[in-house]
Amino acid sequence: MIAVVDYGVGNLFSLVCSLRYIGAEAVVTREAAALRQADRIILPGVGAFGDAEKKLRETGLRETVLAEAGAGKPLLGICLGMQLLFDKSYEFGEHKGLGLIPGAVRPLTDIVPPEYKIPQMGWNALRFPHGKHPLFKYINEGDFVYFVHSYYAAGCDDFVIADTDYGAPVTAAAAKGNVMGCQFHPEKSGAVGLAILRAFCETEEFKC
Repeated sequence: MIAVVDYGVGNLFSLVCSLRYIGAEAVVTREAAALRQADRIILPGVGAFGDAEKKLRETGLRETVLAEAGAGKPLLGICLGMQLLFDKSYEFGEHKGLGLIPGAVRPLTDIVPPEYKIPQMGWNALRFPHGKHPLFKYINEGDFVYFVHSYYAAGCDDFVIADTDYGAPVTAAAAKGNVMGCQFHPEKSGAVGLAILRAFCETEEFKC
């Protein structure tokens, strides 16, 4: 069973529909017991980092997510959910993250040429700078996925499993052991996104 964490920061309908389309048993939950019983956990999210981190704490699920990830359970963060996996964010101040993947979340304006639009919104190709990670076993380098974001994960080069070119290399996905994150939205990325979700649901062991 896949537990999708509901902490009040996003419409989860398309994600759950995608999981069920590929045959996965998925439940949206705010219950710590459901996260402990699940085989895998997905942490979604849209909006501002500070607000999301606060809501995750207020649900009481922050410590459960950390405990389950620490015990080796596969965890996938999506978009803002991926950003929460890092040490901190500099979105509207400085905010502490979950600290599961080393790095910090910074404005795209720090690296993207001024003529590029912010947020980065649309389809961009994936590149695998360190070879193909098991999360991408069903897709190919150069496949396109859908992004919507104004901040990116920085200082995490050793953990980047995919990047994309948006006037500069931008972290598209990162992983540390059983903890993975996608800056893009697999649930909005057509057949490629479904293949990524299928790999997350099926793969027994994840390694950087």
